[in-house]
Amino acid sequence: MATKTIARPTTPVASEDNAQDPADLLESTLSQLEALLWVCHGEGIDWHHGEGPRQLDNLLWLAADMARKAGELFQVSETARRAAPETGG
Repeated sequence: MATKTIARPTTPVASEDNAQDPADLLESTLSQLEALLWVCHGEGIDWHHGEGPRQLDNLLWLAADMARKAGELFQVSETARRAAPETGG
C-alpha cells in the first residue's frame, strides 16, 4: 500500500492560554472538509490520468481523516456540554 503524504504548513501547538473551544475546532474542521469535497467535484480536473489518481487518493484520505477527527471533536464537545452546569434563564 502506498504511503500517504500531504504537504502542509506547520502550525504552532496550541497552549492552554490560546486553545480553541472544541465546538470552534469542530466547526473549522467541518469547513475544511466541505472545501476538500468541493475540490473533488471540481471541473476541468483529470482525476483519472497522470497525477490525478494519486492526488484524488490523497484528498479522499485527508477527507476521511478529517471526518474521523471531527467525530472525535464532536464527542469532546458533547462531553463538555453535558458536564457544564446549566444556566437558568
